[in-house]
Amino acid sequence: MQRNSGGVGAVGQPWVLRRVRLTWLSFMLFFILVFFPLIAHYYLTTIDEAGPDKRIFGPRPGGELCEAKHVQDLCRIRESVSEELLQLEAKRQELNGEIARLNLRIEACKRSIDSAKQDLLQLKNVISQTEHSYKELMAQNQPKLSLPVRLLPDKDDSGLPPPKSARNCRLRSCFDYARCPLTSGFPVYVYDMASYPWGEYIDPLVKQAFTAAVKSNIYITDNPSIACLYMVLVGELQEFPSSALPSPSELERQLKALPYWRSDGHNHLLVHFSRKSMTQNFLYNVSTGRAAVAQSTFLEQQYREGFDLVVSPLVHALSEPNFLEVPPQVPVKRKYLFTFQGERVESLRSSLQEAPPQSFEEEMEGDPPADYDDRIIGTLKAVQDSHLDQVLVEFTCKNPRLSLATEWALCGDREDRLEVLKASTFALVIAPGDGQLVASAGCGMRLFEALEVGAIPVVLGDHSKLPYHQFIRWSEAAIVVPKPRVTELHFLLRSLSDNDMLAMRRQGRFLWETYFSTSENVLNTILASIRTVIQVPAAPIREETAHEIPHKAGKLAGTDANLADNGDLDLGPVETEPPYASPRFLRNFTYTAADTYRAWNRAPGPFHLFPHTPLDPVLPSEAKFLGSGTGFRPIGGGTGGSGKEFQAALGGNVPREQFTVVMLTYEREEVLMNSLERLNGLPYLNKVVVVWNSPKPPSDDLLWPDIGLPIVVVRTEKNSLNNRFLPWDAVETEAILSIDDDAHLRHDEIMFGFRVWREARDRIVGFPGRYHAWDVNHQSWLYNSNYSCELSMVLTGAAFFHKYYAYLYSYVMPQAIRDMVDEYINCEDIAMNFLVSHITRKPPIKVTSRWTFRCPGCPQALSHDDSHFHERHKCINFFVKVYGYMPLLYTQFRVDSVLFKTRLPHDKTKCFKFI
Repeated sequence: MQRNSGGVGAVGQPWVLRRVRLTWLSFMLFFILVFFPLIAHYYLTTIDEAGPDKRIFGPRPGGELCEAKHVQDLCRIRESVSEELLQLEAKRQELNGEIARLNLRIEACKRSIDSAKQDLLQLKNVISQTEHSYKELMAQNQPKLSLPVRLLPDKDDSGLPPPKSARNCRLRSCFDYARCPLTSGFPVYVYDMASYPWGEYIDPLVKQAFTAAVKSNIYITDNPSIACLYMVLVGELQEFPSSALPSPSELERQLKALPYWRSDGHNHLLVHFSRKSMTQNFLYNVSTGRAAVAQSTFLEQQYREGFDLVVSPLVHALSEPNFLEVPPQVPVKRKYLFTFQGERVESLRSSLQEAPPQSFEEEMEGDPPADYDDRIIGTLKAVQDSHLDQVLVEFTCKNPRLSLATEWALCGDREDRLEVLKASTFALVIAPGDGQLVASAGCGMRLFEALEVGAIPVVLGDHSKLPYHQFIRWSEAAIVVPKPRVTELHFLLRSLSDNDMLAMRRQGRFLWETYFSTSENVLNTILASIRTVIQVPAAPIREETAHEIPHKAGKLAGTDANLADNGDLDLGPVETEPPYASPRFLRNFTYTAADTYRAWNRAPGPFHLFPHTPLDPVLPSEAKFLGSGTGFRPIGGGTGGSGKEFQAALGGNVPREQFTVVMLTYEREEVLMNSLERLNGLPYLNKVVVVWNSPKPPSDDLLWPDIGLPIVVVRTEKNSLNNRFLPWDAVETEAILSIDDDAHLRHDEIMFGFRVWREARDRIVGFPGRYHAWDVNHQSWLYNSNYSCELSMVLTGAAFFHKYYAYLYSYVMPQAIRDMVDEYINCEDIAMNFLVSHITRKPPIKVTSRWTFRCPGCPQALSHDDSHFHERHKCINFFVKVYGYMPLLYTQFRVDSVLFKTRLPHDKTKCFKFI
């Protein structure tokens, strides 16, 4: 038993030992496989971080590792490899730098290529334009005109043989055209009133008014040898006994004694101004020879149609009318439908009592019957008694004014008559009962007073000659009714719409202001009448001389990419040729002879000759391809096209042209320089006119940017916002871009606005829109700048307009408006919008979605002041008083380019990228 147990223990002991050994070996193997790689990894990762004295594999001080001879070869190999690696790294860095430099050169080459492409395209455009200009010059068959030699007639010229009768005088037989060449300038010589005997009998007020008007007239000359027209003032005479006045034969002798009468009085004009309704027909039964007569009263046997002139009475001899006291044109309908106050001076029946009775048909063919005025009285009284409308008719006066026989005398004082007319929608003017009296001062007075206060004249009697009837279309301002229609007069007046009545009232106001209101206007109208019938153009309207401030240009201005960005398209060719001006005075003769109606019946009247107007006729589309293509640049040569073809030419309905930037500034030099620099590279820009509105000159060391175009700095006499719209002679283009010095516009926006303006030349085309709002509580107008779906104004701080309106603003628009602009230093943009809308009866045009245009970071402008809007409220209401109505009109659309937001094929481009 012991042997067995002992055997078992001897056998089990070696097995335990073997198990222990296996465990130990496994542990060691695990340690070697796990911890040793970790330790090795640790030391390997800290090789570069260790100092030179602690490196494991690096060279040791004193070459400890390389002391062994068998290791020296390996060390040399290692050092050689390290040097090569350092050289390769340096080479790699050098190559990377070279690659970067080459990449920059590649980008520069790409930009140069793009620039060269743009230059090539511009050169192609310039070549194309030059070829166009060459072909136009070669094909042009219109000779270049020059001024003809001026004809100076002989002082002792006796003239043509006299006509058989004074009644046969017409311009062709009684006027010497040789004294009035088309380029003569229409010189007028006025006789001194002391040089003829009856001059001492002329009314002193008429003398003073006439003398003052002559001094301010541009046609008057002191040299009688070059005069085209000789003017003689013959009345109105003072109230003297008839025995004190010269007899007709004596008057004829005195006329022939005038130094330049030349036996027959050709080219003479005898002027008789009437201040009273009972005026003397001083020249009746007087043979005036070939001299024309201008007066308010004419008998039929005295008046020579087309030769003599019916003029308006001289109501305001020396006093100027107060336009602010003129009643407003609205409401259209007033208290009375029509009014008439008058008394017959002499019964027509008693004056014609020996005439045999006539039938109604016979009355229509001959003179009015004896009881015609009685029929008018009965009809008008019946209308008054019907009470269908409130009318006022009075046929008796407490103190009637003296008048001619068969004429209706004026009642009461002028102030009392005006008060009645202010409450009248229509004012009746009954022609004299005597059909031989074709024009009378009394009817002229009634017509004048009605137009003055806005009562629409209704003339009963179509045989009457109204003032300047050869030129004025009276049907637009008055209703002329034959006396037989008096029974239908009430129905006719009630049938007129408010639109028609207001249009007639507005036209009547224009006629009164332009031709009748002052003695100066009356004299200008008389001379314009003679000048028009002999077809001599008016004197050119004056321009404002630009006194330039010297300045020095600095470095070449760059182009802001944000301002000129239009995608892959050019905005137009930047002209390499010198800037070209718009043609001037091309319609001198046609404007006078062929456009007489518009010249006389539309503002500003026939008194000025403009270099160009926005209303010139436009050629049909095919004319530019069939003989009349001078200056036209059709898109794609006439085939049209999308963006690229569109930008290469102006196209449109008028020949090529450029525009001028007019920039108003006041002591903001840095802002101004930045704004000027942004204009660099702008196509179709002619020049920049900077209106220096400060009394202090620019700084001596100020460097102006060189934008490749002239910059004209104009010195002004005073600080006035009206200077923005002066017609400077430095502006040589029809198109003006008026822009503030802090306005921030992109080039594509400017170009789009210019193209739109070319299609709407008579309107303001711009960017920021505003509108006038009605204040219900105060029954007045307000200026509003809030976002709105309607607008009625475009601010001229960034807008295109025609230079024609600069002339009207400065020389034709009422002075009271310019005075208020100076008083508030505000509202000049509102005044320009009023003017253009008044002339055209059209609203402005807004382009693009821009509502404001101020540049970021610019100094604060005056418009941020709290009082700015209050002043603009006052301006609007004051301007309405001056014009008599609100001329602004609303519009509900803006203009964007044709292909804006249109999906296009891949081979087509848009006209503008962002517009």
